[in-house]
Amino acid sequence: MLFLSLDAALVSIAENEDARITREFSELLDASEAYENMTAREFVGNKSQEMHVVPTVQERFMGMKAAVITNNSSLSSVGSRIGLNVLHWNKLNLSLLASELLKLLGFQEGKALETNQFDLIFVHIGAGEKINDLKDIEFVNHLVGELMQMAQLGTDIGSRLHMSVIVSYGATLVDDNSVFSISDAKPKSNNELSLLFPCQSYTMKAGKPHKNVRHYSPMLVAQWQNAVTRKDMVEEFSFRDFTENGGNLVIPADRFIHEVAFKLWKAPKYGA
Repeated sequence: MLFLSLDAALVSIAENEDARITREFSELLDASEAYENMTAREFVGNKSQEMHVVPTVQERFMGMKAAVITNNSSLSSVGSRIGLNVLHWNKLNLSLLASELLKLLGFQEGKALETNQFDLIFVHIGAGEKINDLKDIEFVNHLVGELMQMAQLGTDIGSRLHMSVIVSYGATLVDDNSVFSISDAKPKSNNELSLLFPCQSYTMKAGKPHKNVRHYSPMLVAQWQNAVTRKDMVEEFSFRDFTENGGNLVIPADRFIHEVAFKLWKAPKYGA
């Protein structure tokens, strides 16, 4: 379990829910430039000059084939811009969704197929969204449970599948800075010891202090990959449980895609 810190500089005062979802998703894929290009076009209209072309996921990660499943039009737009195949819920067999997802990833009946359509699939569930008669978290619990059951040890799926579950806070409030803070990691009892306490990597960017990082309300992430991911004592998706029992600390949200690509053998390790 770990936290993903977000960039406060990218947040607009007039940001609506769709814009927030798209911005945060862009950060997860280290593609904030694609989001900024899209919002700039919307602001100045069709007469704007051509924006900088953002490299696709395939170009950045050794030909990695990726898709996103969503009904959100803004998310679909930015996903297309960075090279994701966009799939919609009404085109999928929801009663057999876990099996269908695994087949797209190259697994069928517990075995690895010779070819796969995708290496990575993002499944987006919006807050309050109802899919296959199940509401948001209920649907996530059901889908993750089915995937874990199919990925039993000894199967091709169990030895190869990587799964990450990400929960975002959504819109944040001023009081969240004190309630859900991730910056309170240094020891307070000893000022001299505090000076020796190293900075967490999420507070640094390109070797320099990252001034625009949001030190509160991070994304919460749980990851599972047999013999690869660590196991800790966290039992529920809550800020308190992650803080008290999590095995990892905080990484920037834009490092998430690099971390996953590394686990899929599509990128070198981005850090130490």
